[in-house]
Amino acid sequence: LPGMDLVIIPAGVPRKPGMTRDDLFKINAGIVKTLCEGIARCCPNALVNLISNPVNSTVPIAAEVFKKAGTYDPKRLLGVTMLDVVRANTFVAEVLGLDPREVSVPVVGGHAGVTILPLLSQVKPPCSFTKEETEYLTKRIQDGGTEVVQAKAGAGSATLSMAYAAD
Repeated sequence: LPGMDLVIIPAGVPRKPGMTRDDLFKINAGIVKTLCEGIARCCPNALVNLISNPVNSTVPIAAEVFKKAGTYDPKRLLGVTMLDVVRANTFVAEVLGLDPREVSVPVVGGHAGVTILPLLSQVKPPCSFTKEETEYLTKRIQDGGTEVVQAKAGAGSATLSMAYAAD
């Protein structure tokens, strides 16, 4: 790590069926804390991209570690939630009958259930949705991670989707 300009933290355990994001936090927070302590020592000026779930909670842990070390710069700590954008593009494309590569759905907020906010009024190409489609898409996008966990029945997480999102 010494001298690194960019550090990407994907570390942690994946969520398994029946596991809440709180359960995940109890494990992954310690991992993120330890890694960020090392980053603060070895490469305090690095841009840190944090992917470890639950991102909504691990980013504040990282920020506190960096503050304690005197190395915190809010412009250099990012929580990566691109996976929600990939899911949103896929689900919206399904409804529109388009290739997901032709669709762009801005997603704001966090990376946990109702904190995931797809901006369906800003979809490209421009389109409109019925109230039912809006409710369906919002719920499907917000529950996308849980859907994957249940479908894989504990055999892993959305590794291919994560790899695609990182591309």
